[in-house]
Amino acid sequence: DVQLVESGGGSVRTGGSLRLSCAASGKLFRRASCMGWFRQAPGKEREGVATIGLRGGSAYYADSVKGRFTILRDNAKNTVYLQMNNLQPEDTGTYYCAADPRSKHEAVVSGTRCTFTSWGQGTQVTVS
Repeated sequence: DVQLVESGGGSVRTGGSLRLSCAASGKLFRRASCMGWFRQAPGKEREGVATIGLRGGSAYYADSVKGRFTILRDNAKNTVYLQMNNLQPEDTGTYYCAADPRSKHEAVVSGTRCTFTSWGQGTQVTVS
């Protein structure tokens, strides 16, 4: 099926920065209604970090990262980024890229918002 590939994770000092990349297939990127980033710390539930609409939609952020993280897209490269600044130890976890592969039209007709059914394999972020 559709494939999402994350990169850019690593180990950084508190207060440092990282930029995560999520490369999508051209077919998926041209069609998908939205994409987003999620994370999961060891022993904790997965949580949403940021999402962005790809068809004129707005961006949304978890309160815990607002003002520090920015989600960006590059249409020419079929890629979504997560710029993470002023990283804190509580940001440590596995970060996943996800997409709703449906077209905006399909999503609107269905009456559902972003439904993330396509997932990358994850990239580790460690802050200490």
